[in-house]
Amino acid sequence: MQEQQVVAIIVGAGPSGLATAACLSRQSTPYIILEREDCFASLWKKYAYDRLQLHLGKQFCQLPHMPFPASFPTYVPKTMFVQYLNDYVSHFKISPIHRRTVESAEYDDVSKRWHVKARNGSSGEAEEYYGTFLVVATGEATDPYTPEIQGLDTFSGEVLHSTQFKSGKQFGNKNVLVVGSGNSGMEIALDLVNHGAKTSIVVRSPVHIVSREMLYVGLSLLKRLEVGMVDSLMVMVSKVVYGDLSKYGITRPSEGPFYMKVKYGKYPVVDVGTYKKIKSGEIQDIRPLPIQVDLSLIIRLICPSVAAEIASVSGKDLLFDDGKARSFDTIVFCTGFKRSTNLWLKGDDYLLNDDGLPKPGYPNHWKGKNGLYCVGLSRRGLYGASADAQNIANDIKSLM
Repeated sequence: MQEQQVVAIIVGAGPSGLATAACLSRQSTPYIILEREDCFASLWKKYAYDRLQLHLGKQFCQLPHMPFPASFPTYVPKTMFVQYLNDYVSHFKISPIHRRTVESAEYDDVSKRWHVKARNGSSGEAEEYYGTFLVVATGEATDPYTPEIQGLDTFSGEVLHSTQFKSGKQFGNKNVLVVGSGNSGMEIALDLVNHGAKTSIVVRSPVHIVSREMLYVGLSLLKRLEVGMVDSLMVMVSKVVYGDLSKYGITRPSEGPFYMKVKYGKYPVVDVGTYKKIKSGEIQDIRPLPIQVDLSLIIRLICPSVAAEIASVSGKDLLFDDGKARSFDTIVFCTGFKRSTNLWLKGDDYLLNDDGLPKPGYPNHWKGKNGLYCVGLSRRGLYGASADAQNIANDIKSLM
């Protein structure tokens, strides 16, 4: 069994972990990063669909101490963001220890250190690490979540999570059901339609739809105005821009978009073309479907009040809770993620809840007790992760 001692242990080498490493490096604070995958930023490198772009302008998404190149577009595509992360790692000489799955992390009151046990994915050997500080950087999107549905294991077609979807190219003329209407669900549905798939999407709950420009203005206003005022303005502008969405099976939540993002981690849907297709008639509600419409250009929006949930599955037939059955070749679950921090972080009853999110409210969410920190869990995206990383590095420096 190998043992290693260091000042700070970072768990997770996504953008949050990399940002923390860079900030610690600038403070000359020794650290290690443990990463369960075989590369850093695995969500971006291995588990993101091809058409993905950052929904916020690049000024809101850059990591600490290294802005995006001026040549990058305002909304950075996945390939360029990965390039930026590669350059970031090289610039700050970050060397994650890959294929290390943390099995437990516990604070030792006697030695005043964190004791971390990890499994080496290559050799299978157990390893132990000791550090004065522990940084949880495993992010909001840790473990893909697929809901339990009666008979799903009997489905004779293909079942994917959004992390397994790359492009709609391979689904031309296939009947595809997308479950979930967040940003991933809406964009994947649009990509499928653009590649000729006969696509349906289950709108499981009310959603806010905003444009990139609206989101930019809203984030800028939040620096000066209260969330409630900004939300009221966003909803008003959304009604003007997008009109009544209920005819398409989409309803707006009673709570505002930024309030929901902070309280529940539920992001508004950033429209990247889906609404235009709906309004132009290329994408229509299943109920008033005219015969002359080309089925390959339709997303049939299943209204929550009609068939918001799949009741059961048998073969390729899906029974919805409105009593209707439909057949599909593929199901893509865009149903988000769960966090598993509670399975390995021991003895913490202050910083993180059972779902792996901070108990303390913003802006005190990043610091726990006994040298425990979390980064990238404030539900404020890359901008929030960058602020967390700088706060953590400065705090560790002040305690050394």
